[in-house]
Amino acid sequence: MMIKYEIIIYWSSEDKVFIAEVPELPGCIAHGDSYEKALDNAQQAIQLWIDTAREAGDPVPEPKGRRLMLA
Repeated sequence: MMIKYEIIIYWSSEDKVFIAEVPELPGCIAHGDSYEKALDNAQQAIQLWIDTAREAGDPVPEPKGRRLMLA
């Protein structure tokens, strides 16, 4: 599976895990004990998000293909 959505990964001191957020897919968040595990879990979460949206007949946003601007 080729993931083209931006994934933002950061360490959560509160939860003691890496958090992976996918800003283009509302509510698509995963975590893992390592950076790599958080990334792997995020890729799985993206596929589940897309599958669920399609089953519900909801639109799936096209990946922007560039870095998002967060402020």
